[in-house]
Amino acid sequence: MPNPLNGAQFVLAAHRISQLPADRGAEVAFAGRSNAGKSSALNALTGHKGLARTSKTPGRTQQMVAFSLPPLAQGDGNAPLDARLIDLPGYGYAKVPEELRAHWKQEIDAYLHQRRSLRGVVLIADIRHPLKEFDRMMLDFCFETNLPCHLLLTKADKLSRNQATQALAAVRREFGEGVQASAQVFSSADGTGVEPAREAVVALLRRPRE
Repeated sequence: MPNPLNGAQFVLAAHRISQLPADRGAEVAFAGRSNAGKSSALNALTGHKGLARTSKTPGRTQQMVAFSLPPLAQGDGNAPLDARLIDLPGYGYAKVPEELRAHWKQEIDAYLHQRRSLRGVVLIADIRHPLKEFDRMMLDFCFETNLPCHLLLTKADKLSRNQATQALAAVRREFGEGVQASAQVFSSADGTGVEPAREAVVALLRRPRE
């Protein structure tokens, strides 16, 4: 089956939301702590090994990075979608000044509230650890704003299948009633969950904004 995310291309890196591509079409944002494997997940989903930088130094993504996608077919005679992926700055271990952290908190908050082309969030979290404060904040935000969220529990190759299943069940139990969130196990290293995750991203892109 062809990968609809294949052909993703770097467009720009923005320090402010005003520098992002025009607010039309549809985009999905990727968010997560600096060491959760966000760049590796983006590379695996798009089938482009060098699309998003990976580094042994967490927190290298310190700007909002926009990637264009090939026009996304919608069916039913509708015109193909102008689609994008947005890689939000990694949160957590980045060794950046407090002033810059405050800037990114403000910009990400503004992006999530104001960006009309935003269709959903893919939240990246390490399956080996309980959800962190940032993860819970993002889930709460998505609930409050009626924004769908798909949670990728990364690095599943580090656990046994039984451990991964238990971790996934524990996370799903944390979702409150009415939360438009889904979750799955994922590993960019061995390909676990890559195809379902692609399908989830495409479904978010095709979803009308409420």
